[in-house]
Amino acid sequence: MARLRDAVVVGGGPAGLAFAAAAAARGLDVLVLERRRGPVDKACGEGVLPAGVEALERLGVRARLGPALARPLRELRWVDPSGAVARLALPGPGGLGVRRVALEAALRERAREAGAALEEGVEATDHRVLADRVRVRVAGGAAVEGRVLVAADGLGSPTRRRAGLERRVRGPERFGVRRHADVADAGDAVEVHFGDGAEAYVTPVGPRQVGVAFLFERGAARSFEALLERFPALAARLEGAAFATPARGAGPLARAARARVADRLVLLGDAAGYLDAVTGEGLSLAFGSAIDLAALLPGALSRGASARALAPYEAAWRRRWAPYARWTRLVLALARHPAVRRRVIALAGAAPWPFERAVAAAVGAGAG
Repeated sequence: MARLRDAVVVGGGPAGLAFAAAAAARGLDVLVLERRRGPVDKACGEGVLPAGVEALERLGVRARLGPALARPLRELRWVDPSGAVARLALPGPGGLGVRRVALEAALRERAREAGAALEEGVEATDHRVLADRVRVRVAGGAAVEGRVLVAADGLGSPTRRRAGLERRVRGPERFGVRRHADVADAGDAVEVHFGDGAEAYVTPVGPRQVGVAFLFERGAARSFEALLERFPALAARLEGAAFATPARGAGPLARAARARVADRLVLLGDAAGYLDAVTGEGLSLAFGSAIDLAALLPGALSRGASARALAPYEAAWRRRWAPYARWTRLVLALARHPAVRRRVIALAGAAPWPFERAVAAAVGAGAG
């Protein structure tokens, strides 16, 4: 008979592993199922903002990401095609640029150390909610069972669809693509370059390597190289640089769910909903939600892990989602409206007030 776990996690990416580490540290019996083997080099901006760095500290992971694996980030820079630049100093503890494979490896090590089990090369194909458990069917193997199923299976979450929690997203579809370039000095700032129908992101991920990513709407370009040509100043800086990784893409980015919880089911990370990578807050949101869920789950399990018992997680997720959504929509307004963007950058460069206030002021002025 299958061992009954406290939680079965579908998806061994950053969100699923962060939850496994936090929940196992609280004494819960956690099993993570990941269909691929080893840390996966997926398309990712690879920048962790201060809230995410604090979460990594709480998870016991930050100390595992030394200078050879990660780069401290001190500043965000917003660059207009005119050459105007707005700078935002990151509050303590600053940010962190880290290759996704290094981040996943550190999270995986911590989760196992805390007592979580991880099975790689195992694909969850279906699940069935029973009276006192969830039975998860896996390809080519015996089913596994848990008192709750945590779906951390990404943007396109098959679990979200099977559970009937998928919600249609309207509006232009956005996509991302990323490569890594070797440079003489990666610096300590993330740069966001605005362009026509696309943005470029340069994130230090080591002493001499940067991630170069583009976000764009469908039809904006056919290749990484074509996107780079849209940013002449950046292309000139990278001329002659060796690209260490192939192009990897993701999208469409915006996804939504009707709810984050159902009976004996929780959506976590990108599976719970996603707006856009434009603000780089996805990892911070995932880590914070994973810690919230680990803290709330023992009580929810004692009450039967029904949708009602899991409702405190939905409330905690919404508290984290609201500022993320507000900030993301403000920055997307910059990306799509050059006149507003130029006003914001001028305000942010001239006034000693927070960048978000400058965005809100300019968007308000532009709306009139």
